[in-house]
Amino acid sequence: MAGSTADGLVVVDKPAGFTSHDVVAVMRGIARTRRVGHAGTLDPMATGVLLLGLGRATRLLGHLALTEKEYTGTIRLGQTTVTDDAEGEVTASAGAAGVERAAIDTAVAGLTGAIMQVPAKVSAVKIDGKRSYRRVRAGEDVEIPARPVTVREFTVGDIAAATAGDGAAVLDLSVSVVCSSGTYIRALARDLGAALGTGGHLTALRRTRVGPYDLGAAHTLERLREELAVLPLGEAAAAAFPRWDVDDRQATLLGHGARIPTPPLPPGPVAVFGPEERFIALIDAADERARSLAVFA
Repeated sequence: MAGSTADGLVVVDKPAGFTSHDVVAVMRGIARTRRVGHAGTLDPMATGVLLLGLGRATRLLGHLALTEKEYTGTIRLGQTTVTDDAEGEVTASAGAAGVERAAIDTAVAGLTGAIMQVPAKVSAVKIDGKRSYRRVRAGEDVEIPARPVTVREFTVGDIAAATAGDGAAVLDLSVSVVCSSGTYIRALARDLGAALGTGGHLTALRRTRVGPYDLGAAHTLERLREELAVLPLGEAAAAAFPRWDVDDRQATLLGHGARIPTPPLPPGPVAVFGPEERFIALIDAADERARSLAVFA
């Protein structure tokens, strides 16, 4: 087993049945460091791209979690569950016999673009300081306010008729989604089923991309146990954020958190690099003055 305490990003292909915290625990053993974090939680049922930060790279994670994400999955129309996915008990089984492709496409179009979405009740969203899933499991009736999200693409591929375990005639939809941070694919499944009057839930989910990092860059835990692949801190930042190159004087000032003038830069985090490819900081250039988000110099 290879081990390292290097600062950097590890792109994991998360297996089913693991929580994101489980993966972090495994990586602590592989990398031989306690300083490991993750960007963007994946439910235990889900597989695919999970970004882990080692050492100082943990300070990038909150910003990486806000980037666009891409998924493939399966939505089952005809049944509703308490968790909006296959891990929860079925609460209604109306079936989906007779639902036409045209109706599905119309309902999908209504869930595409800038929408207001109510997160799944069994989720990590906090209600009055307490996780929603804890309140639900304690028997509380939870109301979560809707929040704005952007579903840039929501595409339905194959549609297969099936019979559920309780005998209900259901439809299994192969879907792909490109969306903003904070979007719940389980909630899209629930809301699609509600719009069609059939109920719906998610039966499979695979995250194929987080920002610039896709499955082509991801490694299984088994592979990482054999050889730990760490993307160096500077390379990780350069791949994920717009870049601003500065001279030695500017690098020194930014390394001390100074709010120096900037050229016109894109909104959001910008990675600053000094001479010899030194990664200095993440900044926000609002009002064309640098505001340090995290300093790495």
